[in-house]
Amino acid sequence: MDIQSFVSQNWPLLLLALWFGHKWWNSRRVKAMLPALKQQGALLVDVRSPGEFAAASAPGTVNIPLNELGQRLAEIPRNAPVVVGCASGTRSGMAKVLLKKNGYAQVHNIGAWSRFL
Repeated sequence: MDIQSFVSQNWPLLLLALWFGHKWWNSRRVKAMLPALKQQGALLVDVRSPGEFAAASAPGTVNIPLNELGQRLAEIPRNAPVVVGCASGTRSGMAKVLLKKNGYAQVHNIGAWSRFL
């Protein structure tokens, strides 16, 4: 089988692998940036549900569930970096998009909340 046939037959799996690879790489990049972001006064936002947050959370994080984020934007400063996290990075990815659409310039998705530790 040549490469073109392989890609044409397996493109959904290849696309999924690229997506997971990007998600993994980006969360590692944000984790490496975390000390500098904290020095800049970053707000660390955990967008999981209150129950998930109560069960386990990282020190210094604020819980604003994704379904409440749009109504609680006033709690998030626009002049400082914002780092969002959740259980896997999916909800925090949605939170990043929402914040960017509302004018927040410095928004970073760390992925899983445990990366705040």
